[in-house]
Amino acid sequence: FHATSANFSVYERHERPWNTIAILVPQQMAYVVERFGKYSGILEPGLNFIFPVIDRIAYVHSLKEEALSIPNQMAITSDNVTLQIDGVLYVRIVDPYKASYGVTDALYAITQLAQTTMRSELGKLSLDSTFKDRETLNTAIVNSIQAAAMNWGVEALRYEIRDIQAPKKIKEAMDQQAEAERRKRAQILDSEAEQFSEINIAEGRKRAQVLASEAQYTERVNQAKGEAEAILAVATATAAGIDVLAKSIQKTGGKDAVTLQVAEKYLGAFEKLAKESTAILLPSNPGDPAAMMGAAMGVYQSMNKSQEKGVGGESAATFAKSRLEELKKEVESEMAQDQHPSSISKDSSAPHH
Repeated sequence: FHATSANFSVYERHERPWNTIAILVPQQMAYVVERFGKYSGILEPGLNFIFPVIDRIAYVHSLKEEALSIPNQMAITSDNVTLQIDGVLYVRIVDPYKASYGVTDALYAITQLAQTTMRSELGKLSLDSTFKDRETLNTAIVNSIQAAAMNWGVEALRYEIRDIQAPKKIKEAMDQQAEAERRKRAQILDSEAEQFSEINIAEGRKRAQVLASEAQYTERVNQAKGEAEAILAVATATAAGIDVLAKSIQKTGGKDAVTLQVAEKYLGAFEKLAKESTAILLPSNPGDPAAMMGAAMGVYQSMNKSQEKGVGGESAATFAKSRLEELKKEVESEMAQDQHPSSISKDSSAPHH
């Protein structure tokens, strides 16, 4: 027993083996048998037996997936651009009976159908869409072929566009358009980079100003705290000094020492006034230091009496201020009564008042 098969060609059938009673069918092959010229059956892969003379193998089909090359052809897009396009169609015979009796040559027929369908589908798209939407075009071609191919026992699996060639002028225009698009994207990227740079710089300046203000605020707070602590320390030291002074005054000879210190400061005040001003106002008896010291001691004694007796509920400072005002008024009154008021000018050229 013997069975032969020839190499498959797109436009040629498989070589039909001779009827030798015992027929060996290869895997993924289908032999269509006719008896007295009428369809009898399909031999399955493996060893099969048929009657000689009355049975014959009419058709041989391969059930494997086939790649059919679609020749290059012209097609016109929806914007009237002529293109040269070719592709590859992948098919498979699923019904050997329809592939044998539905059409003379199923594979040739589906190749021609793929060409016409490709031109039809390409005419629905513009030039730009043809290059961008290849997947959509491939799917549309397969769906269009599938309806007719099923009647021929063939299943269209997928279609792939292999090459698209545009006219030279169209290609040059497309190159210029692509170059312009690249320049546009580059300018956009440059502008975005510049924008981001300015934003980053502004953000950095903002953060620097915020940090500087926070540092200044912290510095002022610390300075205020330091000043407050210094004032508190000075006040504490002053209070301690006053406390020590008060205790010292209560000791033996303390009041005499205070009297001497007040008299010295009183005279020192007149000395300072004489140095800082060109004209000064003196009491009616500037030649009597004892009287001046007596006036100063009178202020001091009045302050002591106010502290001891609490006159009128006033504080010692208030009483001292009022006493100084009284002394000032007494001095002014004495000077008004005097016909020759005493004034001393440090500048010899200044007139006497």
